[in-house]
Amino acid sequence: MPTCVSCNSSSFTPDDVSGRLYCSACGHIQDYDNYVNVYGGVSGTTGTFIRLGTSGQGTNYHYRDTKIYEANKLIDDVTLRLNLSPSRADEIKAMIGKITEGEFGQGNWFNVLIGACAYVVMRRDSKSMPISEVGAANGCDDYELGRMIMRVVDFLELKKPDFPEFDIVRLYERTLRNSRVLGSLGGSVRERMRKQGIFLIQCAIKWFLTTGRRPLPMVVAILVLVAELNGVGGVSIQECAKEFNAVVHTCRLRYRELLEALVKAAQVLPWGKDVNVKNVLRHAPTVIQYMEKKSMSEPIGKRDSEGGVGIDLRDVINECLGRNGDADKSATQVEKFKKLSDDFQGMDRMKLSHECLAMVYSKFLDEMESFKSSGGFGVVHEREERQYFDPHDCTEWWNGKSELSKKLMLKNILEKDVGLDYMPPSYLKGLKACKRRREKINAAKQRIHKIMHPSNAHSDVCISEDVKNGRKRKRRHTLDWEDLIIETLLLHQVKEEEIEKGWYNSLLDLHVFNSGAV
Repeated sequence: MPTCVSCNSSSFTPDDVSGRLYCSACGHIQDYDNYVNVYGGVSGTTGTFIRLGTSGQGTNYHYRDTKIYEANKLIDDVTLRLNLSPSRADEIKAMIGKITEGEFGQGNWFNVLIGACAYVVMRRDSKSMPISEVGAANGCDDYELGRMIMRVVDFLELKKPDFPEFDIVRLYERTLRNSRVLGSLGGSVRERMRKQGIFLIQCAIKWFLTTGRRPLPMVVAILVLVAELNGVGGVSIQECAKEFNAVVHTCRLRYRELLEALVKAAQVLPWGKDVNVKNVLRHAPTVIQYMEKKSMSEPIGKRDSEGGVGIDLRDVINECLGRNGDADKSATQVEKFKKLSDDFQGMDRMKLSHECLAMVYSKFLDEMESFKSSGGFGVVHEREERQYFDPHDCTEWWNGKSELSKKLMLKNILEKDVGLDYMPPSYLKGLKACKRRREKINAAKQRIHKIMHPSNAHSDVCISEDVKNGRKRKRRHTLDWEDLIIETLLLHQVKEEEIEKGWYNSLLDLHVFNSGAV
């Protein structure tokens, strides 16, 4: 029998904690405590390991337990980076457990699944969170994350009203509230910017500027525009786009589209022809005030049916603001017009601020006179224009009483009249593309006619004269790949209406390559 190496005693007791043997007489811990002697055999004494690793029960995890443990740690880490509460983390874990049947997972695909479930959980609770923010926090591609979101929605069979549409108004409020650039704003200025931003966002929805597009670039563009209108400095498109993980180029495009829409809305004003994209910020308070008043008024047809009188804003401003009169005369005309307008029914519904419009237009005339005397219309830098315009000179241009300053349903937004019915940008681009293809089709028909009837053909060389140098030069129109494709389709007797649509690959496969003539 084994004996103690210290006192040669043969009495041993196992330790309750470590499981190792120690001598009952002297307490010496024995070596090879996990070694059991086996007597017998030709080769003599042999031994067998009966325990590996740490002692005790439950300290050695299986693969599945380790995988689930690491998955839960990763979910907690992602939710912490997204600033989500522990209850949201539990909802995400429950959703992932339902999708994976309790197996969870490891690897890059599991990171994408966590981001997709986080997005679905927030959107299901009407808490708008952009995909780009989830992708930046999770370290995955936006397109890959979007495909995973679609798979999660299809698997869980989420539909309305359990899975509402993305709310761009809530996204704007969340962006304004969490912006580090605008963190030092006061409560009144922030509330003013919130209402103005909601008003412009719902106008953009009515003008189809957000249809089929990512909402975050439009939110950044409106946030920058509202900050400029309220005199908040240090806010640029590049900084805001970088902070909220948006594409800078796309934000600039949305900003320009918004300015172009304001320019078109300003055309109803007497000085609307002088408004363009470069100086629209100077006229933006007046334009937005007009849009707000217009949205607060009832439709002309409904107003006429109730006995009211429809008022044309152009006539109102032309009557109360004489272009060639002085300030006293303009003020007298304003008071006179206000007394006359009190006799009309429905005038109290409009509640036009004549004093504010008079002050804005008088200041505009003074600025234009000083600008003309300083050297005419030249190139004005954007920074100089911003210093040239101070929107706080007229603090009454915004009152926030329009219903568009609050979140409305899409049906109610489309029913509102803001003074401009803007067609979708994609539709306008489609019209321009069809017009350009029609011109190319006509040019191709002339070239084909020239080849088939050379006696009636005219030279396609156009002579342009350089006025400055006093010389003439010959310039020949060049053909591109689109012209050659259109000629080929016309020669194969394809209808011109089909060519205008621009589906060249389909038309070539249908009429050219499958017709037996290559």
